[in-house]
Amino acid sequence: MIYYDPSVEKCKVKTEYITNSLAIEKLKREDFTVGDEWKQGKVIVPMFLYDFPQARCNDPCLPGYRKGPTGGIHVCCYRCVACFDGEISNKTDSEMCHKCPDDQWPDERSCILKAYDYLSYETNIIALAYYVISILCSAITVYILTLFILLRDTPIVKANNRNVSFILLTSILLSFLCVFLFLGRPVDITCMLRQMSFGILFSIAVSSILAKTITVCIAFKASKPSSYWRKWVGEKISNSVVIICSSVQVLICVIWLSVSPPYQEYDMHSYPGKIIIQCNEGSVIGFYSMLGYTGLLVAVSFIIAFLARTLPDSFNEAKYITFSMLVFCSVWIAMIPAYLSTRGKYMVAVEIFAILASSAGLLGCIFFPKCYIIIIKSERNYRKYIFDKVKT
Repeated sequence: MIYYDPSVEKCKVKTEYITNSLAIEKLKREDFTVGDEWKQGKVIVPMFLYDFPQARCNDPCLPGYRKGPTGGIHVCCYRCVACFDGEISNKTDSEMCHKCPDDQWPDERSCILKAYDYLSYETNIIALAYYVISILCSAITVYILTLFILLRDTPIVKANNRNVSFILLTSILLSFLCVFLFLGRPVDITCMLRQMSFGILFSIAVSSILAKTITVCIAFKASKPSSYWRKWVGEKISNSVVIICSSVQVLICVIWLSVSPPYQEYDMHSYPGKIIIQCNEGSVIGFYSMLGYTGLLVAVSFIIAFLARTLPDSFNEAKYITFSMLVFCSVWIAMIPAYLSTRGKYMVAVEIFAILASSAGLLGCIFFPKCYIIIIKSERNYRKYIFDKVKT
């Protein structure tokens, strides 16, 4: 029999023989009796609820659990409470759970090191797909750039400001290649280079498109006799637009690097059992200033190209530029909520997708129609064809 002694606040075991047959029958029918059997601070409980020098009112608490109070009068009785996430108890009937260090995670009876997690093309199928797409798009861009260099004296290439086209193709190529800075384990240097290269390369690309758009408008206005715009025709204005607009982005990035550059950090709390290796952008103002300036260039290019879209076909690269800017804006506007709602490697994956999609949009919308004429309709790539078309 187990009884509670209030004077010492402990449960004790005492053997007592019961000869009353009615009491014995009652014990057989019930798990617990209080009432007639409560005598002199004693309560009778069934024998199977206690064990070899110590009585207990419940099963022992296994590893992973700790003792918890029941709120009853019997302090020797307790309940088993599961340890919180990140805590362990490595022995039976533990009084408390112990918290694992930040870089470790409980595994039954011990703390083990958390797994490192980042966007690696060696283990992640999404990263591997990005790797292949980036290589493929880079190869296509190199082919188009080579084609334009070899045919640089043909009307199609010359009419569309070939020097700016070379700059635009080179910036698109480097934009595809900068994806590799986002893949693999981040370190301080790649954290700095990935955003800076992305921002500067995209500003050069969009500045080149803006220069092309301005050239289209000036060329149309200068076609009229005695036009004031004739002195602005040439490569000087387009080169100036690219240099000035790109220099502003370079200045923003230099200030960003000087004040609070991006750096590698470990996120130990977002995902249980994982340490997310990621890049902290440093100055949030610097990051969004870089994105905002790129967006401003895109908006200006889109507006000017949209206004110039109805110019005659001989000068009308503006239609393709308008569509390319529309694709570019759509990709990045759709990317923003997805980027802000994800964390860790999935945030990086969203940004890579936006870089690849917008770069491919620029390449396809602006250069594929020219490549179609150069490769498939080569008879159109002659001065006589263009002159005849202008006359008609």
